[in-house]
Amino acid sequence: MELFKKTNKAPQDLKPLGIYIHVPFCRSKCEYCDFYSLGGGLNQESMDLYLEAVLTHIKEAAQRAVGYSVDTVYFGGGTPSFFGAQGLIRILAEIDRRFLLERGAEITLEANPDTVTAQSLEKLRRAGFNRISIGVQCDDDAILKALGRPHTYKQAQMAVAQARRVGFTNVSVDLMFGLPNQSRENWMNTLRNVMSLKADHISCYGLKVEPNTKLYGYRDCANIPDDDVQADMYFYAVETLESFGYQQYEISNFALPGMECRHNMKYWLGHPYMGFGPAAASDFGGKRYTAAADLDRYITGVMDKGIILSECEDIPLRERAGEYLMFRLRTAHGIEENEYQQTFMLPFEPLEKLLGVYEQRGLAQKEDNGRWRLTPKGFMVSNSILVQLLEAQQQSKPLAKVSR
Repeated sequence: MELFKKTNKAPQDLKPLGIYIHVPFCRSKCEYCDFYSLGGGLNQESMDLYLEAVLTHIKEAAQRAVGYSVDTVYFGGGTPSFFGAQGLIRILAEIDRRFLLERGAEITLEANPDTVTAQSLEKLRRAGFNRISIGVQCDDDAILKALGRPHTYKQAQMAVAQARRVGFTNVSVDLMFGLPNQSRENWMNTLRNVMSLKADHISCYGLKVEPNTKLYGYRDCANIPDDDVQADMYFYAVETLESFGYQQYEISNFALPGMECRHNMKYWLGHPYMGFGPAAASDFGGKRYTAAADLDRYITGVMDKGIILSECEDIPLRERAGEYLMFRLRTAHGIEENEYQQTFMLPFEPLEKLLGVYEQRGLAQKEDNGRWRLTPKGFMVSNSILVQLLEAQQQSKPLAKVSR
């Protein structure tokens, strides 16, 4: 394992760490978006102050990461590509300067089709970005406009082609189903058309109407497909993508072999990560903490050595055990008896009893290696499954001794 920087520790003694950068700027706010983002009307001064705060935060936080090597970096938002290539490159350079950044690190940029050019993509690729996630959402321009998306499908096609042309060999596209006025046929056409983009990774998210979004205010007259239609759309996506060679490795994520998003897997497998920027979350050193979703507070707190966190907590082992179930059962990786018992000192038997019932219903399956995972049908009702598993877990008494 070759690193950008030299260290007196052997590579095998270093622990992997992910870094997330939240870029809260957007050209405009989408109708359905409930992430912390600031759409339009921001001046360059706000962006410059944000940049200096993030650079300062990275410099200070890196001192706590001795013994770690960074193997994934993810720039999300907001719209990182709207922030501009130069600022993103400076942030990545600061991460390289302050942390032990592996040469094989996955470095992802989220981008909207209307905010990239061949020139900006080439700069980013040369600076070390090697994965790009492009927000396509759908191929119907009328639906895109109604959602507040500031791009057309043609621009999305051009963005993917430009990314390929400048050397990105790991291209992901985001799609959404269950959109206002979207029929089953619309969704089927979207998937067929998107296959021509030849992406390495595809995310398919069902629309969720959140209370603090514009869409929530007129949801009853938005002609949003009902649950049954959305379920049909989901299963059609699973079947279609599988037929084109995409493996479902998480509820909403599909990838060609070897092209899974390594950074997102850190969240689902409970591995450590640090977040920078307003609203960015971290799970590091046994604590989970989140920066306040307030740009001004973040900038002032970092630069004046004040408080930037909205929450910070130690996570008890019993709670970690619950997260193990919630996150890992989102993935094809699933859960396993010895792994669970040796990590959390809790019996697996009550869980396996329930999983056996789900298996009979076609909701779960046990792999040849002994790992339990949910089926696509199980993914659709995963919330109710998890409620029952967590109740069984809470009633379990710790094991006195775990045989190894």
